[in-house]
Amino acid sequence: MTASRPATLKKLRDSGWQSKPIKRELRDNFLAALKRGNELFPGILGYENTVIPEINIAVLAGHDMLFLGEKGQAKSRLMRSLVRFLDEAIPYLAIPGSPVHEDPFHPITQAGKQLVASVPEDQIPIAWWPREERYAERLAPGTKFADVIGEIDPAKLAQGASMSAEDALHFGLIPRMHRGIFAMNEIPELDELIQVGLFNILEERDVQIRGYPIQFDLDVLVLFSANPTTYNRSGKVIPQLKDRIGSLIQTHYPLERSLGIEIVEQEASADLGGEYPIFVPYFMKEIIEQISIAARKSKYVDHSSGVSARFSIANYRTMVASARHRGVKLGEKPAVPRISDLGHLPTSSLGKLELDMMGAHQMSEKQVLESIVAEAIATVFEEYVDKHGLDEIADLFSKGVKIEVGDMLPSTDYAKRLKRVPKAWEKAFEVSA
Repeated sequence: MTASRPATLKKLRDSGWQSKPIKRELRDNFLAALKRGNELFPGILGYENTVIPEINIAVLAGHDMLFLGEKGQAKSRLMRSLVRFLDEAIPYLAIPGSPVHEDPFHPITQAGKQLVASVPEDQIPIAWWPREERYAERLAPGTKFADVIGEIDPAKLAQGASMSAEDALHFGLIPRMHRGIFAMNEIPELDELIQVGLFNILEERDVQIRGYPIQFDLDVLVLFSANPTTYNRSGKVIPQLKDRIGSLIQTHYPLERSLGIEIVEQEASADLGGEYPIFVPYFMKEIIEQISIAARKSKYVDHSSGVSARFSIANYRTMVASARHRGVKLGEKPAVPRISDLGHLPTSSLGKLELDMMGAHQMSEKQVLESIVAEAIATVFEEYVDKHGLDEIADLFSKGVKIEVGDMLPSTDYAKRLKRVPKAWEKAFEVSA
């Protein structure tokens, strides 16, 4: 297919190819996918009735978008997924050294305009820009004006370029993404000067660098992401910039535990087969996801920061790894994760929770984690086990009966030890039934 694409401006014009602004291109391809009944956002779970309809409307409206949500709510994935609605490839003027992928029919730079005006169309070379390269993103902290918009290039001045000429400019990421998609993550952390520089890009679609009268009719879809707490904090994002963003897309954590488990299973990519197979009981998956749910509700955790889905994914992988480690050493096939495997969760959990300093007081992060894990285990346990008979088991242990367990204890030994307390053995079958 690539070989048959027009290689000169004349062949491109003769082919009937039509130039489209990026938002119209996105809308047309989206409508075609919608009509065909395609899955619009593959791999995105839990947003079918909430977030995705809002994105659909924003695309059809031709809006720039802000994805507002706490960490680990698939904001970046949603932004990147819009690339699939771009054309497979688009043509551009193959001008050596040009930082901009010029629309062959509507060039915006002086070099592009001069080429089209002075060279016969059958001698103007055309190249093709694949959709995967038409997306760029930047994390706001540490970003400078020159990075995303541009700057006067001292080297070009030294070579004789005029400061008021286009040739003297170094283009930032946004001008370089002309006819593409640019995403800025964590916009509240963006320097105020850059926020001001985004005004014209969002409204008038032109670029002004250091006040010089050099303007470009930019064609770019701009996306943003932010955390609600910082975005809504006064002074973090300039009101005029908020006003220029077309649609605000509010994301959220899974509304049901079963959905969170689906996400974990999809993202964890844990190999459960092979030479050392693993069987994960559903109640262990429930505990892993319930730990995240409990953390999000905990008075010890800073709610404004959130608890990422990556927290559940990392913990699930750790639990599976602990079971496989035991399976290999003890020759158990399949190895089955158990409660004692959760003792390794600090390795994948610590550093991912931001404590509420007022609620946690003198508690360490590890103590907070232990409290949350215990709460999650109790929640799932109570859903499975009939409370009748638990007092009798507790009474036995209060009289000095002990059962030593651990992540490296063979499963057969587990069974033998539990049988010493018949009521506990019976309750174990309630959980696994």
